[in-house]
Amino acid sequence: MIVLGLTGSIAMGKSRAAAMFRAYGVPVFDADAVVHALFAPGGAAVAPVAVTFPGVLAADRSIDRGALGRHVLGDAAALRRLEAIVHPLVRTAEGRFLRRACRAGAPLVVLDIPLLFETRGEDRVDAVAVVSASPILQEQRALRRPGMTPAKLAQIRAKQLPDPEKRKRADFVIASGYDSGALAERIGEVIRAALTLRPKAWPERWLRYGNVRLAARAS
Repeated sequence: MIVLGLTGSIAMGKSRAAAMFRAYGVPVFDADAVVHALFAPGGAAVAPVAVTFPGVLAADRSIDRGALGRHVLGDAAALRRLEAIVHPLVRTAEGRFLRRACRAGAPLVVLDIPLLFETRGEDRVDAVAVVSASPILQEQRALRRPGMTPAKLAQIRAKQLPDPEKRKRADFVIASGYDSGALAERIGEVIRAALTLRPKAWPERWLRYGNVRLAARAS
């Protein structure tokens, strides 16, 4: 089974690309969706995050992401404390996803991870596809999001690897901003190319990242 990492900076069109992979029948792991579930009422991250960052627990017992963002945005130490809670939980969910896909005989899966390079996630995938758009289009898209401001966007960009560097390190670049037909054609090309790779990530590389039991069950 080939594991393809899908990433891209904020507002580059990664969600649209992930949906297109799904339309082709490729299983996609959505790291953002997992984090939302972890922060929802009853989520595994709620209690430890609420203890670590006082004032972020909402009335419905979920994590108030806006309040949490104010704690960590621009504070590297606070962000590291949050990542130490969330990243292992997301990694566990990734392992469950990969196990299911392996059992189902999927030849290719996609790990949709916004901060893949920033968290060294490329070390546990077979190849990386980066979704990229022009800085102008990126800014236009981002500023249409609720609560987004130019200052907040600048802070988010500052903690992400610059898009040119991501494109340089990627195995595949998916240009965003074109019509659906062009995007579908490009993603089809990426899928065909990825399927020619020799799978090395699952389960072999996962053995080196603390997922011995998960990998062993899938082998």
